[in-house]
Amino acid sequence: MKKAYKFLPAAIFLIFIIGMMVLFIVLPKKEYSSSEKRYLEQAPKFTVDSLLSGKFGEDFEKFLSDQTAGRNFWVGLSAYYNYAIGNNGSNGIYLGKNGYLVNDPEKMDDLGRNIGYINEFAEKCPVDTTVLVAPSTGYVCADILPDVHKQYRDDERFEEMNAALPSAKFVDVREAFKKEYADGNQIYYKTDHHWTAYGAYTAYRELGSVLGYTPHAKEDYTVTSYPGFYGTTYSSSGFWLTDPDTVEVWDNPANDTTIVTSITDNGNVTEQKDMFYLSHLEDDDKYPIYLDGNHPYTVIKNSAASSNEKLLVIKDSFAHSMVPYLADHYSEIIMVDLRYYSQPVSRLVENEGIDRVLVVYSIDNLATDTNLGWLE
Repeated sequence: MKKAYKFLPAAIFLIFIIGMMVLFIVLPKKEYSSSEKRYLEQAPKFTVDSLLSGKFGEDFEKFLSDQTAGRNFWVGLSAYYNYAIGNNGSNGIYLGKNGYLVNDPEKMDDLGRNIGYINEFAEKCPVDTTVLVAPSTGYVCADILPDVHKQYRDDERFEEMNAALPSAKFVDVREAFKKEYADGNQIYYKTDHHWTAYGAYTAYRELGSVLGYTPHAKEDYTVTSYPGFYGTTYSSSGFWLTDPDTVEVWDNPANDTTIVTSITDNGNVTEQKDMFYLSHLEDDDKYPIYLDGNHPYTVIKNSAASSNEKLLVIKDSFAHSMVPYLADHYSEIIMVDLRYYSQPVSRLVENEGIDRVLVVYSIDNLATDTNLGWLE
């Protein structure tokens, strides 16, 4: 009897492996993971060339991983196991205090190059260029990080950026963000890498003295909250037990806006009156409620604006939740995303009669974007 027990672990393991194989074969293959917010690998097409080159094997391994039965459970089990044994952040995301999920700091190898592109553009640009960079969540919310974590060197990087931008106006929001966070305000989402509507408002408020407008008070806005938001850090983390965030829409009822979005890959143009696309509340990713998410070229016209100036915003997705505040002060705002807009921006400044240029990026995206060469 004792000899039989010796083989019990091996038998259980064998049954488990066979069971997983059977489930893999019989279960329908999923196309999309709602938790991870991505499309899953499908069965690769077999060819002799792909087999000999090794591509078929690589693609089949991805397919097997993505279509494993109970994938969400195993991803979550792995994340919480690593957390339990002290490897918090092993997948690039820290499980912090108070339900925060925080990306570890990006490498800053290309930050100097990209800042150089911006300064060269500002030097040649016939109108004022202002640069605002969002600090990292781990820097502003340092008290929620685990005891062992990589260093967030925002202080050093912000000083370097300020010194390397003599031809532009650099708006440093570090202290304002730290103060708001210390006062108990949520500047960044807990499950997403973006700043919140309040964080975006704080950045807008800090920009006022540089761009020459008087920011509206918080009381001027109608604020509507929408719960149940799980963002990008959540979908990459495996920490599925984390509570969701709430997204907010801060709407100034005095605005009279028209949004024109051009999608250059197929030539479509869409138009609507509202800057907030609430249909995205039904999506897995709710952040595109702000200006419909990433597009190459977006125009916002506000007939009730406090000035007739045209503002060009060169941006990543952090600008989406801040530009609705700026729309109060500019008759027209043109937004370009250099990840998708592949035309010289200097030509756009001249052709559109731009009065001011604003560059808005997060520090992580500014350090990794490979498209800022279009700033010519």
